[in-house]
Amino acid sequence: MTRPAILLDVDGPLNPFLAKPTRRPAGYTTHRIRPHGFFRPLRVWLDPSHGPWLLSLAAAVDADLVWATTWEHEANEFIGPVLGLPELEWIAFGGADHRDGLHAKVPAITAWAGTRPIAWLDDEFQRRDGEWATARPGTLLVPVDPRKGIGIDHLERVRAFLAGAGRSPRTPAPVRP
Repeated sequence: MTRPAILLDVDGPLNPFLAKPTRRPAGYTTHRIRPHGFFRPLRVWLDPSHGPWLLSLAAAVDADLVWATTWEHEANEFIGPVLGLPELEWIAFGGADHRDGLHAKVPAITAWAGTRPIAWLDDEFQRRDGEWATARPGTLLVPVDPRKGIGIDHLERVRAFLAGAGRSPRTPAPVRP
């Protein structure tokens, strides 16, 4: 069976950008990041504990961590180092828009993933994404509140899904924060 992938969006899951602007969430640090082509830096909140959580999860279920974010390759430059993540593969989206009730990322993810199992953490799922996931065996959508970001509960859902997707995890222990 093809190795599964854990698809990571940045804004929302890792950067809870909709949290109250005057109240940085507990555990997060503030970063001023100016991606290429931006005139002004963006305020990004990141929790350094997320990197070890994600690495532990990927090891436990023998999965690849993959950027599924409009940050694309820049996630490796600006986000990964803060979280302690190695350079990750990323999916190119090319500025796609939401269409027909599907997330704009669906066509690129479908093409990239092929038949490999995926667990996708994102904050912008659209009304028809559930239909797409149901029609695509081995797909888990994990909605994340962009005011709170990911938590251990999201990662445990991913672990349980990928461990039960007809595969034997290398380490059956739960993800440790």
